[in-house]
Amino acid sequence: MRLRPELLPIEIALFAAVFWADEAGYVPLSKTPFLFLIAWASLRLRGLRWRDVGLRLADRWPRLVAIGVAAGIGMWLLEFFFTMPMLHRVLGYWPDLSEFNDLVGNAALLAIYLALNWVLAAFGEEMVWRGYALPRIAGFFGTGTGAWVLALVIVNVAFGLAHLYQGPSGVIQATVGGVLLGILYIATGRNLVAPIVAHGLGNSIDFTVMYLGLYPGVGV
Repeated sequence: MRLRPELLPIEIALFAAVFWADEAGYVPLSKTPFLFLIAWASLRLRGLRWRDVGLRLADRWPRLVAIGVAAGIGMWLLEFFFTMPMLHRVLGYWPDLSEFNDLVGNAALLAIYLALNWVLAAFGEEMVWRGYALPRIAGFFGTGTGAWVLALVIVNVAFGLAHLYQGPSGVIQATVGGVLLGILYIATGRNLVAPIVAHGLGNSIDFTVMYLGLYPGVGV
């Protein structure tokens, strides 16, 4: 009941349809709410709840939050001071973040972006990509380590492609970040608390740096 492999092609087709609609300009603001509905329907049809895939506060939640904070800061430092400069040297350009140019020096817009970040990216994307997609794909291939490694690759390549609007550099950065968040999800007992905190904090630092006019390629 919980695997329902016959549903997976339909779920993949629906995900692909949302990606196509977004690329064609038919999706307002974000793909995440639509992907969330597909994920929620899949869980319901398989007799699962969000808590079954990691959306739960365990007794050790303060430790999970602390791990998420440390991971979020570490991932941001890795991206800002290593991954992004390395990709710039190799590809010759920064990620295309021109849609955030208006954020520089705009405190009201920063507040909006921070709120949307925690709702759509931290909670929404982690529930969709790590909570739903990662165990869904891993379960299709089996229950061993190899299945989870394969799922980490497949799911986070798709997660990277969800950032195609940022160009190749942005896709690669998002893929690497997704893999790290997936590893964090698995390492913390398939609990979403630490990845949610890490994702939200990392993005919050990004937006704050953009607001200050210190993010490469933004506001120029």
